[in-house]
Amino acid sequence: MAPTVALLSPGSMGAVVGGVLRRHGAEVITCLEGRSPATAARAREAGIEAVADDAALVERADQLLSILVPSEAVSTARRVAAALEATGADLVYVDCNAVAPATGREVAEVIAAAGGLPVDAGIIGGPPKRPGITRFYASGEHAGRFAVLGDHGLDVRVLGPEIGQASAFKMCYAAQTKGRYAIYLESLVTAAKLGLYDALVEELQLSQEAVLGDTRRSLPGIPSKAGRWVGEMEEIAATFGSMGLTPEMFDGAADVYRYVDEASGGEGDPEEQGEEQLRALVEQLARALP
Repeated sequence: MAPTVALLSPGSMGAVVGGVLRRHGAEVITCLEGRSPATAARAREAGIEAVADDAALVERADQLLSILVPSEAVSTARRVAAALEATGADLVYVDCNAVAPATGREVAEVIAAAGGLPVDAGIIGGPPKRPGITRFYASGEHAGRFAVLGDHGLDVRVLGPEIGQASAFKMCYAAQTKGRYAIYLESLVTAAKLGLYDALVEELQLSQEAVLGDTRRSLPGIPSKAGRWVGEMEEIAATFGSMGLTPEMFDGAADVYRYVDEASGGEGDPEEQGEEQLRALVEQLARALP
């Protein structure tokens, strides 16, 4: 029997995930109460059915995937927990948000107290617009229940039995990707402000060709994501701080993405790439400096 999967929320990632599940035989539903018109439009385009409220969502769904900005992870879990308590539904709740392990454990405690079955998960890669680019790492006692969605188009990899393992894995990975993009941005914008951008790019071409290629591929599309990445950097800072390491590098990365979001208005094409697009972004950010 095909599973019914609830999605909160069908944003730029969630809508694509929902579309993949639908194409592989799952029924996908969501509740759009309080969501934006853009989110509602994405849900319709992906063929995701909207239900009236959270009670209907948890009563029909076998699993719920929470794919939101980090700041909404706990509040959404509490909202779903209230619906679980009201209905007595049996639900696997998969927290796919980029949060620190401590936040993931808080989510799991809220869901378990309401009778749900919590799973900790971290998404590596962008929206799964083609096979092989997106992986869901999962942990927790009930991670095997989530892993059945591997038969419905998702690449699910179970890390272990403990809530927090998957979140920690996501934090360590994102520190090495989005963390370095913040460093690239600060370096290039500073060079541009000092009239040294062309000289820096020329030297990178000579001595750090792979780094330059990475900047051209990864940085131009960041304005559309920067607002979401602020919270993720803060969660990474909290993760590393809990280990006795300095959180300051990633608090700084959060500041970089906050600045990019404000200076760009959060607008841009997430798929944009190339030297021309990189230069335009760097010049825009340099002009916005005091």
